[in-house]
Amino acid sequence: MSGPDYPATPDGRYFVAKGRLWRRTDPGLDEAARQQAVNALMQARRAVGQATTQAETRTARDAVDTAKRRLGERGPVWWDDAAPDQGGRHPKNTSYAAWWAALDPAVQDRGL
Repeated sequence: MSGPDYPATPDGRYFVAKGRLWRRTDPGLDEAARQQAVNALMQARRAVGQATTQAETRTARDAVDTAKRRLGERGPVWWDDAAPDQGGRHPKNTSYAAWWAALDPAVQDRGL
């Protein structure tokens, strides 16, 4: 989830943080499934921080990836209009360039 402070694209697919587009959670998930995946994600992130071996770290990072895929934040896109995933790119280098340029500079700053 993006949180209220980050600018979100008009179509709701991404939010901007650290100057990059990050895919938002699939809005089609029912609340129970979303909450279960969020709980798994938080548990996996804690496990990454507590890992003491490479094997534990790998297992925990795999669990993070699995949870993020369940949320729709990684893996196949959750929208169905054949638009490509533009995550990880600066908005000015994507189809969102005009939207980004039109944002108030103070709003842009929240995404940088």
